[in-house]
Amino acid sequence: MAYVHQLRGEVSASTVATYAAYLHRFYEYMDRVGAFQENPMTVVLEELDEEITTDPARRDISVAEMRSFVAGLAHPLDRALVVTLLKTGIRAGELCNLDTRDLFLGDATVDSPHRPRLDGRPDSLYVDSTPAASDVYNGERRTASNKRKRATVVPVDEELARVLRRWLAVRPDTVSPAEPLFASTDKRWGQRLSPEAVHHTVTTHTRSAGWYREGAGPEENVTPHYFRHFFTTHLRDRTGDRGVVKYLRGDVAQDVIDTYTHDWGDRVRDTYEKHVYSLL
Repeated sequence: MAYVHQLRGEVSASTVATYAAYLHRFYEYMDRVGAFQENPMTVVLEELDEEITTDPARRDISVAEMRSFVAGLAHPLDRALVVTLLKTGIRAGELCNLDTRDLFLGDATVDSPHRPRLDGRPDSLYVDSTPAASDVYNGERRTASNKRKRATVVPVDEELARVLRRWLAVRPDTVSPAEPLFASTDKRWGQRLSPEAVHHTVTTHTRSAGWYREGAGPEENVTPHYFRHFFTTHLRDRTGDRGVVKYLRGDVAQDVIDTYTHDWGDRVRDTYEKHVYSLL
């Protein structure tokens, strides 16, 4: 209880409940295997007022406000990270796992060949479902996992293409032969970005914008995951098509994804390009 009391005021109520649940599961396991004689967290959870919020109400940011935020991002890498997250709805780990072969801009911007899955689909981004932390993927051991259920081909509109071309023009030579799309420009020069680095970059800017406060929860703070929420909410409201949005997020069942894969050019791209919000 002293530990829980210490957390209060430092993190959100939902986070307090989450940490307590983690400890409860740990003690429960240790008790079950005979390492401990009891689970003290059982009593703690009974006394706990906080609850885990699985779908918190998040900060309401308009497209106009987000456009103003993006305008303040001067560094090519920072702008490329944020616009990619906002325009595609991918997770930070999925963004970090992107290689140059996963991008097909339909011109000579990227020297390395693109994936066969992108043949005939210029101006597209391929987000695989395979990469997992600690696994070797495309010749490189990864530190992040892609959590989507199915691989997805995401359209790249003119705005995102422009931002990515600007970034690729100054992107450092990469350490990995896998040629990560996003590489560090600081003390880890040329190394693949980590989710922690993406989180730090985003929260540095959102803190300056008044959208991030230490100890606050997802209801208040704007993090890389918030951009996935922004993408889902605004694109779903604009299209009225939950299926297309779920396809782009990579969290649909096989029968649904087959429908959108076959009709990718006509339905997914056309719907996306018609309704996606402008950020520049």
